[in-house]
Amino acid sequence: MSRWEKKVTPGNAWREYPRPQLVRPQWQNLNGQWDYAITTQTVPAPTSFEGKILVPFCVESTLSGVTKPLRPEQRLWYRRFLQVPTQWQGQRILLHFGAVDYECSLWLNGGLVGSHTGGSDPFSFDITDFLKTEGDNELVLGVTDPSSTGEQPRGKQVTNPEGIWYTPVSGIWQTVWMEPVPTAGYLEEVRLTPEVDSSRLRVEALLHRPVSERNYTSAIRVTAMDGKKTVASTVVKVGQVAYLTIAKPKLWSPDKPFLYDVKTELVTVEDPFGDMARNQRPRGGRALADAYAKASVVGTPTDVVTGYFAMRKISLGPGPVQGQPVLLLNDKFVFQNGPLDQGWWPAGLLTPPSDEAMIFEIDFLKQSGFNMLRKHIKVEPDRYYYQADRLGILIWQDMPSGFLDHTSQNDHNGVQQEPLRRSLAKEQFELELHRMIDRLYNHPSIVTWVVHNEGWGEYDNQRLAAQTQKLDPSRLVNAVSGWNDRGAGDFFDIHTYEEEPRAPEAKPNRAVVIGEFGGIGWPIEGHLWNPEMRNWGYQTYHDAKTVEEAYRKKYAKIIDYYQNRALSAAVYTQTTDVEGEVNGLLTYDREVIKIPVKTLRKIHAPLFKEVK
Repeated sequence: MSRWEKKVTPGNAWREYPRPQLVRPQWQNLNGQWDYAITTQTVPAPTSFEGKILVPFCVESTLSGVTKPLRPEQRLWYRRFLQVPTQWQGQRILLHFGAVDYECSLWLNGGLVGSHTGGSDPFSFDITDFLKTEGDNELVLGVTDPSSTGEQPRGKQVTNPEGIWYTPVSGIWQTVWMEPVPTAGYLEEVRLTPEVDSSRLRVEALLHRPVSERNYTSAIRVTAMDGKKTVASTVVKVGQVAYLTIAKPKLWSPDKPFLYDVKTELVTVEDPFGDMARNQRPRGGRALADAYAKASVVGTPTDVVTGYFAMRKISLGPGPVQGQPVLLLNDKFVFQNGPLDQGWWPAGLLTPPSDEAMIFEIDFLKQSGFNMLRKHIKVEPDRYYYQADRLGILIWQDMPSGFLDHTSQNDHNGVQQEPLRRSLAKEQFELELHRMIDRLYNHPSIVTWVVHNEGWGEYDNQRLAAQTQKLDPSRLVNAVSGWNDRGAGDFFDIHTYEEEPRAPEAKPNRAVVIGEFGGIGWPIEGHLWNPEMRNWGYQTYHDAKTVEEAYRKKYAKIIDYYQNRALSAAVYTQTTDVEGEVNGLLTYDREVIKIPVKTLRKIHAPLFKEVK
């Protein structure tokens, strides 16, 4: 276990508010000890349970207290009892799951509330109509997970972990919680887009129950704050886009990760058009916007959510080598130096143990001279991205890979034929890709979406890259990191695990990057996941001096490519050891730093000096 995992108890397991960009004051955390049972899929819900499981840790993990596999033909059952606070009466009650891997159905007091499919995205159920007015309410969740026997997006999970493939994660693996919302309608989504060139913030506030077009008195008020100081505020009609002008904006960057606060309110205003006939009232445009901006708010807001945003811009543009575009942050060429970051933990698997643990990792990377990380085929809990936003590190966010057979994918020697994928598998992959983009849209730390990794389930790469660019024009798209380049997206990305990394060839319309390199292995006794298994790296050494020499040799090439070939970014494999992989900068338990922080920072320093 890591030191943070040793501190986890049923009383302190993930108590923080799980959704920092859409905060309401009233909520209830449901993490802790639940009942669990494992049955075949063909039997009804059990009446007796096998024991206790610590939510939100998956059934396979040590921290769950169970540490059992869930086979594809089995179902994992959860049960707990809950009570709704009396002060929540008269409101709708939402039950939220941060993530459940992979398919689940929820029953409350014997009634089927709903189902969800997708292992990495948050989802919610309105449980109001299933609640008892008095006493305990019985919540039962049934979960199935095909793991590597299915084509679903799952990243590196396989039933027989080895090499670069890891222990499966099944069931609840992020926070479970509930909150009350207004019965008449509530703010379900607030989408924030910084527009640095025009010094404004675009705000799209969406209601769960849209107000009728005839209602000219329902409005959204949006207020931006710098600390306690209001810097911009406006009122718009429900269903209209709001723009906040941010005078002299403080730009977000890894060096200065400034965050503005934002408050969004559902309010009632005096009818801005008075006795004007409805057929003469504007439905959009400047006249409508101006009328609502000047309208007086009546009474108190019916729903209020708070969050934050940053003013930052990511783009392609000219660099020091003519004809070779580079990655620009706020219109400046900033080399993006980061590790491949897989986010696995020895006792929690995909679930980090705490905020403190995540902060340690991000701070370690920043102190070591990294300004970026590639979140490798995993979607983290929302609080991870909040810490990245707050501390200031750029993120390339991978879509978790999905494919049927992993054994044929573990080959770094050349271009492979794209495998055929079933239509249903494609539909699910694209659904989860869209969900990931929508759910993480507001996080300024995320600057790039990575659609495919190498050849793992890659299909229709050009189409999916174009779709991703259309879904989110505010970020860049890495269509495929490594292997099968199809000429799509904003990046030409190669993987190079040779002792001296290769340089990507120049591209006149895309940034050139090295999406994976390094892989220097050092198995350290007393810090291995399993001393009896093959603990490997792409090149394996056994002492600190040799490891440092190999690292310097690799980074000398990266610095050369940055200075002379307009290389825009490089991703070193990797932040930590993971199970049988020992090519991390840290051991899996995060106890040993293999190359001193000051040494890493000195090695990386030339990457942050401007190229003339």
